[in-house]
Amino acid sequence: MPEGAHRPRRGATTIEEVARAAGVSRQTVSNALNAPHRVRPETLERVTATIRELGYQPDQSARSLRSGARRTIGYLTPVDDPNDPNPLMAGFLEALVDAAGEQGRRVLLFRPGRGAPDALAAIDELVAARQVDGLVLADVLHQDARIDHVARLGVPFVAFGRTGPAQPQHWVDIANDAAMAAVVRHLAARGHRRIGYLGASEDLPWMAARRAGFLAEARRLGLSAVTVAHPSVTAVRALLRGPDRPTAFAAGSDLLALDVYEAVRAEGLEVGPRGIAVTGFHNTPLCRHLHPPLTSVRLPLRAITGALVGRLLDQGRGEAAPTAGVELAAELVVRGSSG
Repeated sequence: MPEGAHRPRRGATTIEEVARAAGVSRQTVSNALNAPHRVRPETLERVTATIRELGYQPDQSARSLRSGARRTIGYLTPVDDPNDPNPLMAGFLEALVDAAGEQGRRVLLFRPGRGAPDALAAIDELVAARQVDGLVLADVLHQDARIDHVARLGVPFVAFGRTGPAQPQHWVDIANDAAMAAVVRHLAARGHRRIGYLGASEDLPWMAARRAGFLAEARRLGLSAVTVAHPSVTAVRALLRGPDRPTAFAAGSDLLALDVYEAVRAEGLEVGPRGIAVTGFHNTPLCRHLHPPLTSVRLPLRAITGALVGRLLDQGRGEAAPTAGVELAAELVVRGSSG
C-alpha cells in the first residue's frame, strides 16, 4: 500500500477512502463490488486488496434502497419438532444458506405464526412487508396451493419438489424413481431375489416416486417384490415369519430402515450380508452410527440448493421462464447393511 494511504481507523470506512487509498475513482470501487467484469484484472486486484486492508463493509441497506432489492431470500420452513428435528431438512437449510451467501444473499426463515394462521397468510405478510426478493418452498405436494398463490402474487420463487404440469416450472428435485431403481439393482447384484419395500404415505410425491421406481425395476429384473402398506416393526416381523420372507428390504427413508433393524433382531436374525440386507434413503448421520452401518441414498444437497438459488436469481434478472424443472441424480452409498 503506498505511503500516506489511509489506514484502518476506528469507525466505518467509506467508499471514498477506499478509492483514495487504491488510487481509483469511487465508481471503480463500486464496479469492483457490483460488476467486477467491468474492471481491468490488475485494478480489480488492487481495489480488492485495499477493501480487505481497510476492512470496508458496503452499506447493504443503502444499496437496497437505491435498487429496490433486499438481497434476502425467504424460506418457508416446514413444520418440525425442535426436540426431534428432521436431519435431512437441517442439512438442506445449511446448504441453502451457503448457496445464498455465495451469491451475496441472506436467508430469512419464516413460518405461519400468531398473525398469519396459515402458510398463504404468512407469505402475504412477508411479501407485503417487502422484506425479501424471492421465496424458496420445500415439501411441495401435488397441485400445492402455495405454488398457485405465489404465482398469482407475481413473486419470484423456486420449489424443492416438482410443481404441477399447469404450474410454473421453477423447481429442482432429485430423480427419486431412478435412485430407488439403483437400490434394487444393488440388491439384485448381491443375489437377492425376494425384496420388501417400506414407504410412507403415497400422498407424498417423493415417496410415490420411490415406490414406483422400486416396483418397476423389480419387475424388469424378474424379482419377487412386496410392499408394506403400513410400515411398522410388527408388519416387517410378520413378513419375516412367512414362508417366502424377503432376504432384503429397501426403505423409503433412513427412519423406516430402523424398523427393519428392530424387526430383524426381534426375530433372532441378523442385519447384513449373512442375514437380511437393509437399505435406507437420505443418508442422514445416523447411517454411519448403526451396527452395521446403513446403506443409503445420498441427496446432493449442495447441488440442489445451488440450482434453487441460481433459478431464483435468474427470475430476478428477468430471464425467460423455464419450460421444465431441474432433475438431479442421487448417489447410493454402500455400507455394511447390504455390502
